[in-house]
Amino acid sequence: MLVHIIVSWFVSALALWVVAQIIPGIEVHGLGAALLATVIIAIVNATFGIVLKVLTFPLTLFTLGLFLLVVNAFLLKLASLFTPGFSVRGFLSAFFGSIVLTILTSVLRNLVFLPPPGTIRL
Repeated sequence: MLVHIIVSWFVSALALWVVAQIIPGIEVHGLGAALLATVIIAIVNATFGIVLKVLTFPLTLFTLGLFLLVVNAFLLKLASLFTPGFSVRGFLSAFFGSIVLTILTSVLRNLVFLPPPGTIRL
């Protein structure tokens, strides 16, 4: 269990570093900043994210879930304010960065945590 959490943490940090290389306006200064940023992003999502998603639920429902992209961009920008060595400049950088980060993290986690042969993963 602990190994899974640590590997997942490093995979998320790697995804964040890759996003910083791809998306202009997002900067991560070193491995330590990437590791710290992933922890701060998780904390921001677990606290502010839940409250913000509940408050914006009617708008999210009205836009068929697309407003969640705006909420996630805001949360990424908010996390950058609390993290030294990690910065997000501008809404568009946060918007596209949050999309790429979500996709890349999901892909990398699925690559790292492959199920054993012969099992079905739902």
